[in-house]
Amino acid sequence: MTRGAAAVSLRPPASGRARPEGRAPRRPRQYRAGPGTPAAAPLPAARSVVAVIARPGQETADLGALLYAFGRRGARVALLCLTRGEASPLNATCERLETVRPWELQVAAGLLGISSIRVSDYPDGALTLAPVPDLTARVRSVIREHAPDLLLVIDPAVTGDADDARVAKAACLAAQPAGVPVAARTAPGARGGWPLDLGADAVVGRAIQLSAMAAHASQSAALPRLRQRLDLQAGPERLRWLA
Repeated sequence: MTRGAAAVSLRPPASGRARPEGRAPRRPRQYRAGPGTPAAAPLPAARSVVAVIARPGQETADLGALLYAFGRRGARVALLCLTRGEASPLNATCERLETVRPWELQVAAGLLGISSIRVSDYPDGALTLAPVPDLTARVRSVIREHAPDLLLVIDPAVTGDADDARVAKAACLAAQPAGVPVAARTAPGARGGWPLDLGADAVVGRAIQLSAMAAHASQSAALPRLRQRLDLQAGPERLRWLA
């Protein structure tokens, strides 16, 4: 993030992290949604962000504008995708989805400014069958590699997707011992969420997000619906802390 830009603390309240002896405690600024607060908070300051998703395409359709904005502010952005997206009922190509969708993810990630990608081969649509300790260990390995200031996931309370819920659970379990906060991209009206102002990157970020969506050619039948959803989302992005 550039110097002089406003920052919001990434740490949820009562983190319990130890501080070096003799150093005075700092009081980080916390954003709270509620009466009298600004319409939107600035993007949190972060030097390294790791996004964890269930399947290819979510990095763009759900997190694309956020990941682009973090990268524009100087953060290193990494991605862990836990499946290869083979359970999708759509396929506009002649290739097998488990082969083509990770490649499409690579192309989309390049447009969004994601510098590091890791794709696992857990079963798409059946992450609930994967042992939680295994998923948690996979997320921990990415945390050790990238030392993120923030983990970003998709809010399972909004999507209602069992795979998204599994991702969020594994991310929280992996992040807790490392002292890394976990935020979920959520929807307007979600409990505990707050609006996020992407500033000058908002318009460009949406355009980049749309371009990255087109990289998922195997899922082209879903693109009109996704474009319509983004067109209707005229307001700011929203996040909420996962505890």
